[in-house]
Amino acid sequence: MSGIKQAASTIAREVLPNGLVVVAEPMPHVHSVSLGIWVRSGSRSEPERLGGIAHFIEHMVFKGTSRRTAEGIAREMDSVGGMLDAFTSKETVCFNAKVLHEHLPLAFDVISDLALRPLFAEEDIVKERQVILEEIRMEEDNPESVAHELLTKNFWRGNSLGAPILGTRSTARRFTRAALVDCFASWYAPNNLLLSAAGRIEMPQLLELANGAFGAVKLRARVARSAPAPTPHGLLAARNKPTLEQAHITIALPSNRLADPRRYATSLLNNILGGGMSSRLFQNIRERQGLAYAVFSELTPYADAGMLSIYAGTARQNVERVLRLISEELRRMKDELVGEDELRRAKDHFRGALVLSLESSGARMSHLARQEMYFGRFFSIAELQASIEAVTREQIQQIAREFFHTDKMAAAVVGPLAGFRLRRDLLAC
Repeated sequence: MSGIKQAASTIAREVLPNGLVVVAEPMPHVHSVSLGIWVRSGSRSEPERLGGIAHFIEHMVFKGTSRRTAEGIAREMDSVGGMLDAFTSKETVCFNAKVLHEHLPLAFDVISDLALRPLFAEEDIVKERQVILEEIRMEEDNPESVAHELLTKNFWRGNSLGAPILGTRSTARRFTRAALVDCFASWYAPNNLLLSAAGRIEMPQLLELANGAFGAVKLRARVARSAPAPTPHGLLAARNKPTLEQAHITIALPSNRLADPRRYATSLLNNILGGGMSSRLFQNIRERQGLAYAVFSELTPYADAGMLSIYAGTARQNVERVLRLISEELRRMKDELVGEDELRRAKDHFRGALVLSLESSGARMSHLARQEMYFGRFFSIAELQASIEAVTREQIQQIAREFFHTDKMAAAVVGPLAGFRLRRDLLAC
């Protein structure tokens, strides 16, 4: 077996001669198998003029392969009660399937067909381009999405992390068959792919299927270009949309990269700040003040950077008050140690949510893939829980003091903002 540290003897890893990495975790107590083919390139890898093409390719592979029509792809999975899905993120594309274990060969044949033999028919490109344009219009009609994209664009200004995964109307119109084929050839090389599986499966079975489908595919020297490291920018933006009923507030601060050793402390900080119904932001802004229905914080970590974002939706007359309340909570995280009871609740919540999230074969498959891609090793649940338990109040305060600075804070507000000006003093923390 290849030389990767293993925290659990049931997890297996192999690398085919052409560079395809195969990882599996048997779960003999379940009846399902979840399978994923992960492309180690997402929207960050796109040329600027072709923004959104990774997501477009993800759509196009379902339009037909040299062996199956679009209807045939759907019919084969439906015929066994299976689930087939895909998604594109900033750093990956994933095609995944879940079936009863006896139907694994069928699911593997379908999902590998998508990753190896898409047709990219000209007539399908024309139709799917229109679908993507409608998807972009749908997002533009969602004010929360508009605020988030405006925030992200400014926070990661000058870097591909700031570009929308869907692309724009102008970039979508540049997607030609030649561009699709060129990007596909680079990104879908076996040495840029990861195959992960979890459920009622054994590694010899998975390797047999992997070798049968991918074994003859040659390693390609040319794989996706590496994206430059991003630098966060504390920019402010406000967009007046008088037809809206609410103002949508989004705030961003720098945070840890995904594999940073302090990630557990950062996750607990986020949980305490705005990660749930008992969080400070929720309890103060919604429960005590009654100023918002939705208010929360979340972490978005990447391979080389991270962002902590905050969202609140409120009436126009309450925007300044909500911004000041958010800033006060950030300042309090810096000035005071979190309470021992508060940290205890956050740890118990985090540990419980972790265990519950990994009970399905699909969650285990995704968790396995991300550990391989970002850490190069596999963590047992016991190891993860021990790392959570080891976090101290002082570590959380140290992270807040490192990242929570007014000049590093970006913000975007979208809504009926006549007479409102987004000022830096409203964000003083």
